[in-house]
Amino acid sequence: MHKEHVYIGLGSNLENPTKLVTEAFEAIAGIEDTRVLKTSSLYASKPMGPQDQPDYINAVCLIETALKPHSLLKQLQRIELENGRDRSGRRWGARTLDLDILLYGSQKIKTADLTVPHIGMADREFVMVPLFEIAPSMVMPDGKPISHWVANCSLDGLKRLRTSN
Repeated sequence: MHKEHVYIGLGSNLENPTKLVTEAFEAIAGIEDTRVLKTSSLYASKPMGPQDQPDYINAVCLIETALKPHSLLKQLQRIELENGRDRSGRRWGARTLDLDILLYGSQKIKTADLTVPHIGMADREFVMVPLFEIAPSMVMPDGKPISHWVANCSLDGLKRLRTSN
């Protein structure tokens, strides 16, 4: 059975976000035919959208999975819902848990409900810094090393909280 390496971005800014992100690592590890290979440190970051919301806790993990992209997406959305995720709110609004497929092997996917590589991830320090932490020699889909992208990120407001395990 072919397994793919997938990077997942995690974020939360409601209801004890540190606990939610930490428990999300365990929930992801519990997905069928999936195992977590690496987890980044947890990072505090300013909200990307409306500023009238709490700071976020963010992280990235590397998994190995036999699930196809849309099957994995369904499992991640199930975990979000189990943790109280409400998708009826405003774009970039506060949320209990956000799980995004950042990279799925070397695949490029563009469907109504899934775009991989994740749109805008290269401009988001709360994605790139934890990704760099667990994959410092990664070459991004555009052929540039991840260090190039991290060097161009604004690190203003990003703070590492806990080291990875």
